[in-house]
Amino acid sequence: MMGYANMEQIASGIHFRLRARTFIVAEPQGNRVVFVNLDACMASQIVKIKVIERLKARYGDLYTEKNVAISGIHTHAGPGGYLQYVVYIVTSLGFVRQSFDALVDGIEKSVLQAHENLRPGSIFVNKGELLDASISRSPSAYLNNPASERGKYKYNVDKEMTLLKFVDDQWGPVGSFNWFATHGTSMSRTNSLISGDNKGAAARFMEDWFEQSNAGHSSADELVSEGIPRRVSDIISDFRNNHHELLELAASFQSPPGKAATKILSVARRVRGILREAEKPGFVSAFCQSNCGDVSPNVLGAFCIDSGLPCDFNHSTCGGKNEMCYGRGPGYPDEFESTRIIGERQFRKAVDLFNKASEKLEGKIDYRHSYLDFSQLEVTIPKQNGGSETVKTCPAAMGFAFAAGTTDGPGAFDFTQGDDKVTYNCFIHGFRIVLCCLPVFHV
Repeated sequence: MMGYANMEQIASGIHFRLRARTFIVAEPQGNRVVFVNLDACMASQIVKIKVIERLKARYGDLYTEKNVAISGIHTHAGPGGYLQYVVYIVTSLGFVRQSFDALVDGIEKSVLQAHENLRPGSIFVNKGELLDASISRSPSAYLNNPASERGKYKYNVDKEMTLLKFVDDQWGPVGSFNWFATHGTSMSRTNSLISGDNKGAAARFMEDWFEQSNAGHSSADELVSEGIPRRVSDIISDFRNNHHELLELAASFQSPPGKAATKILSVARRVRGILREAEKPGFVSAFCQSNCGDVSPNVLGAFCIDSGLPCDFNHSTCGGKNEMCYGRGPGYPDEFESTRIIGERQFRKAVDLFNKASEKLEGKIDYRHSYLDFSQLEVTIPKQNGGSETVKTCPAAMGFAFAAGTTDGPGAFDFTQGDDKVTYNCFIHGFRIVLCCLPVFHV
């Protein structure tokens, strides 16, 4: 699986299925942009290349690498092996064609459906703070920022959710996409079930909410209080034990007599109504990832699994060891419950923003795309004694602290967060050589 870099995390089943959700915004005879929200740890350059190849075969130059964006929700409970870079596929033991094909196929189908559903409409935007679905998992590191920098912000993580509401001129609301920063790590590094984690859950909650709202429900509170979107009713504790009695009860109900058909209730009118309803596009809700860096959904904080005490504040260790320090979600110790709770909190905020969205987006459609070689950038930095100097960046490298992982998923081999003076032992030297010598391949 992809996310925790844990070779022992091998998928054994499905918590719930992964989706690709797409919106396309287009001007008649003008620019258009495609945004795909993918239930995966991240997007992949090679996945995008293959998707663009397929779109080009269908539509020519209508969709290109410049106007198509594919963004992962950063779930750590999805399949791995679909990226082309060595470091990302070491723990999946290389490239996995099955994962790659599933992602490319799903994204292509999602874009095709969005393309076929293009209709006149409007977009509304709304923003608001969500305070109880994220915390910083590296608060001590944040304190290393200058006080003047920290003074610009209310919190040590970004708490703002931004939502777009899509309204069809004929059908009314047909979708919403929102962006909010919190990691897809409500499911732990020992989980073996494929899952969209908290954002995948939130998307399903909101799509179910909209469907149920159209069927007579009025609010998110009513929806959740009735157990939606739970798939099994909790009204009857065990329907198997009294199945016979329920059948007898159902048989005792008397059906009212039917009414004579009228012109309004004619077969033709009803058929037309059904066909018209069938043309209505399904509601699509995407919970997209934002600047989630060190933003964790495990909002109770980090604790030592051996003692139950809080982890060391500066290094996230327990007795000097990082392997025992884990973050706790709001449903601790049940990670499925934590996933539901964090998903539900995002869902509730999104519903609130959706219902109150009134600012209409206006103007032209445009987009930006570029390639940058970050190993060859010139940077001007100030000198201690005044003045400045221009330096160049170098090829990328991972520091020792990277191997320590985080409180959402600790690393191994006794690395610790914030450490820049690890003993350079034979194991580290050997691993460095292996990474340098692994071959590059093409698909």
